[in-house]
Amino acid sequence: MSRIRTLLAFLRNTWRGLTSMRTALVLLFLLAMAALPGALIPQRSLNPAEVDKYFTEYPDLAPLLDKAGAFEVFSSVWFASIYVLLFISLIGCLLPRCYEYYKQLRGRPVRTPRNLARMPHHASSTVDGSPEEALAAARRRLRGWRKEERTEEDGTRSISAERGYLREAGNLVFHFALVGLLVTVAGGKILGYEGQVIVPADGSEFCNSGTYNYDSFRAGLSVDGTQLSPFCLRVDDFDATYQHTGQVASYRVGMQYQAGADLDADRWQPYALQVNHPLRIAGDRIYLTGNGYAPRFTVTFPDGQRRTQLTQWQPMDVTTMLSQGATKFDQPGVTDEVQRRQTQLAVTGLFAPTAAYDGKVLSSQFPDLLDPAVAVDVLRGDLGLDSGRGQSIFGVDQKMVESGRLKKVARQNLRVGEQIRLDDGTTVHFDGVQRWANLQISHDPFQPYVLGFAIAVIFGISASLSIKRRRIWVRVAPAPGTGADDPARTVVEVGGLARTDQAGYGEEFTRLAKDLLGTDGADAEPPSAASAGGRKS
Repeated sequence: MSRIRTLLAFLRNTWRGLTSMRTALVLLFLLAMAALPGALIPQRSLNPAEVDKYFTEYPDLAPLLDKAGAFEVFSSVWFASIYVLLFISLIGCLLPRCYEYYKQLRGRPVRTPRNLARMPHHASSTVDGSPEEALAAARRRLRGWRKEERTEEDGTRSISAERGYLREAGNLVFHFALVGLLVTVAGGKILGYEGQVIVPADGSEFCNSGTYNYDSFRAGLSVDGTQLSPFCLRVDDFDATYQHTGQVASYRVGMQYQAGADLDADRWQPYALQVNHPLRIAGDRIYLTGNGYAPRFTVTFPDGQRRTQLTQWQPMDVTTMLSQGATKFDQPGVTDEVQRRQTQLAVTGLFAPTAAYDGKVLSSQFPDLLDPAVAVDVLRGDLGLDSGRGQSIFGVDQKMVESGRLKKVARQNLRVGEQIRLDDGTTVHFDGVQRWANLQISHDPFQPYVLGFAIAVIFGISASLSIKRRRIWVRVAPAPGTGADDPARTVVEVGGLARTDQAGYGEEFTRLAKDLLGTDGADAEPPSAASAGGRKS
């Protein structure tokens, strides 16, 4: 029995510690600190290429960070643990506070202190009129305050008034909205998905029919990729405007889309996609996140057969759009697997939209297509496409090069319309360039709720910071020494207390005292150490 009591006491104390406001603040701080690596270190879900680059630049540090989950911060166990503990702590804090707030709303304003002169704000004066008239004037002046009138033991009359109850309501709204944000963000991670796809701006289409259509896809925990939002996109053109310095003025994708009934009727709706102006269809959002160039090469093999490939190349420098990539070819008509792996071609190298040369080294001096050129290496042999290892579309498998199974057979700089002739009579012709757009498709059914809770957070914290909780008491009594034939005179005493240490209540109290006493409140007493006892009302 004693063990059970000890266990229950331990659980009770643990729960009290977890649900204290101090613990919630600590967990909120830890969550913010835990999110810093996600902002400072590249994340695999967002940019796997940058993660690979990080491993190359920091070969000793990167494996340690990887073991700690620094490259997948927001899906790591330790981040989720802080997230869940914060959620539990906030709920545990808020429920008792809601009950306390309910009791405050149902309760009556506190009784008038016996000695109002000990209040931080105090004023008194003798006014013309009876106590009833003074009380009536106080009621009118305190319209909108929660009031309670009482008759004290010595027969004097008093009014207790409070205001600023919405301050705590704003505080509760802020914290509940914060909990709502945690829930909806987590819901978006569970039910949402996000994918990236590169679409050439030549009328190429993309349909959201399956994950296989994406270049990269990140699914929520409950998304299996079989019930994606149905829609199709067609990218017709890509228009980029640059300043004379090479800085981007605007990007615009001329596209068409179809969703819902348009899919059955095969109707296309036009849309101009721009940065920060996503297309919203079928519950998804389509963003323009990048662009680049795709050189087109035609390979003519010795037997006269031709193959043309248009493959996107990766920008290395976004200011000049100098790009690198690899366009890969299989020789047609070769059925023998060994021979096929010996005759595959890869055209790799650099592409410059506006060519500039440092000797024979190609570079780019402007991001627009003013003088396109390529510096290519032609590789022949086994590209390793059937090796079972994944490889980037922007390069070749370097292990094949190192093993000698893929060899360089030509190197040359080409402008549009020029070609290379290989030793076996194969020609590689540089046909031209096509722009491509990188589109991000995001699905998050909780996004409207996230927005709503975010707005509630702003309104809640604004109310909590701007509204002042304060109390005021008014006591009236007949002026001493007033005879039966004398005009009625009343002593009015006013005391005030701000429940929060915010500036502005002194001025408000002065105005109230002036209206109630008919004076300028000059005898209002400033807060002092001696008045601290008056706070116990």
